Amino acid sequence: MWPLGHVAVAYLCYAFATRARFDAPPAQIPVLVLVVGSQFPDLVDKPLAWYLGVIPTGRTLAHSLFLIVPLSIALYALASHYDRREYGIAFAIGTLSHVLVDALPVLWGVEGSANHLLWPAIPVEEYEQGPPTVLGLLRESMGDPYFLSEFVLAAIAVVLWRRHGYPGLEPLHAALERVRPTAG
Repeated sequence: MWPLGHVAVAYLCYAFATRARFDAPPAQIPVLVLVVGSQFPDLVDKPLAWYLGVIPTGRTLAHSLFLIVPLSIALYALASHYDRREYGIAFAIGTLSHVLVDALPVLWGVEGSANHLLWPAIPVEEYEQGPPTVLGLLRESMGDPYFLSEFVLAAIAVVLWRRHGYPGLEPLHAALERVRPTAG
């Protein structure tokens, strides 16, 4: 799945969770933490595999439940210590939704595997001809229904995000205002 799809799935999961737990939409800062969590596995694994070559594929270390679950628990504990439990929950939902959604095509019979979920206990298939390129992956994805479904999920997430008042934008706007040079 591409970054847009991961953010969309994470937001939909988190919005459902906050509605079920608080009967309220997601809060500002937790949504930003959610976005980081939804991208975390790829931000770690892709550079380590594609550019540094220290892990076998772009879905290994940070896509493994052996890392994600303890990391999520540790971040939740740290956030709880600072009375910010929701930050830990948002990160966990973002990152767990990422690795689980990456495994979905296997359930649909599409090629690939879910071995990344239990790496290194279960090996992953290494790249045959070196790491892929972003352009090459995009070209391969164009006719794939799984890829196209990401846009549907993103549209639904954007509608819901708008309905919730665009949580996450307010703190970003405030941060930009603080760093914006003043005229004078």
